[in-house]
Amino acid sequence: MSESILNGKKILAVDDEPDVLKVLEEEIMDSCPNCTFETATTFESAAKLLETKPYDVVVLDIMGVRGFDLLDIAVKKDLRVAMLTAHALTPEALERSYKMKARAYLPKEQLGEVVPFLEDVLKYDYDTGWSNLYSKLHAFFTDSFESDWEKKTGLPWMDWTK
Repeated sequence: MSESILNGKKILAVDDEPDVLKVLEEEIMDSCPNCTFETATTFESAAKLLETKPYDVVVLDIMGVRGFDLLDIAVKKDLRVAMLTAHALTPEALERSYKMKARAYLPKEQLGEVVPFLEDVLKYDYDTGWSNLYSKLHAFFTDSFESDWEKKTGLPWMDWTK
């Protein structure tokens, strides 16, 4: 197994559910033992960390910690962010994540695959990263969303498949 591009990186994960943070930590640290992994469970503690520390990757829950407000703070600091959600798993939240410059939108059901998604966040430019995300999660989104989800988001999905 090759070394993960995440190895040696500083990662912040924010979620109001400690069990989700524990799974994220296990998944990430198993693949990247030399990472620095920090967590926050509230908007306030996460905002303070974002304002005072540099991170290579930030993982934000959408619900419970005001994830979109944190996304705004992180993007203004040029941080690469992956949105993580179970309850905001909608075409509208997907579209908002993209338009607010998140680098990925991940369902919590895919936590076991978080490392490859976060590696893509670091490896690829914005549009290429979203194209890869689309390729990997198209079937999942199609099963989870209504049939016209791609059209509803108004995002350039077809451009990304070329």
